[in-house]
Amino acid sequence: MLEYNEIKERKCIIFDNEPYEVLSSHVFRKQMRKPVNATKLRNVITGRVIEHSFSAQDKAEEAEIEKKQVKFLYTAKGEWWFCDVENPANRFKLSETVLGEARKFIKTNAVIESKVFEENVFGIDMPIKVELKVTEAPPAVRGDTAKGGNKIITLETGATLNAPMFINEGDVIRVNTETGEYVERV
Repeated sequence: MLEYNEIKERKCIIFDNEPYEVLSSHVFRKQMRKPVNATKLRNVITGRVIEHSFSAQDKAEEAEIEKKQVKFLYTAKGEWWFCDVENPANRFKLSETVLGEARKFIKTNAVIESKVFEENVFGIDMPIKVELKVTEAPPAVRGDTAKGGNKIITLETGATLNAPMFINEGDVIRVNTETGEYVERV
């Protein structure tokens, strides 16, 4: 059981007999009242987002979440198809809303960790940093630093981001998947 102040981001809890993932939490105290934890929760099964405030006497049961290795296959019409690493015939799809911003950095045939609740896959855990190849990068023009010395590049997954002027087409760079920012050239 989790206390009200232990209900934090990325934890999964059982709320109203359904599994919810905590998207955000903020513990605060209003004037002379008792402290509360204002949370935003996403239903793991339906994807519905709700807001709930847990008071100091509330407790929540932590959901049993398994981690399983899956392989990304392809994307079609807003559906992202994955399969088990051990059994490629066992395929499933996830929507863009479930994957969030991490979907921009998933390469075809990449093996990643999925989150499973009662045999239902409800999300993925991307590594914090991934290495991707640059497919398009405009040429750097000497003296063109009026825009801060950055340019917009396109990666092999189709994602675009700001990178320094010295990054060229064909380079491999490291990207932070949580912030979506350039980290370094590999």
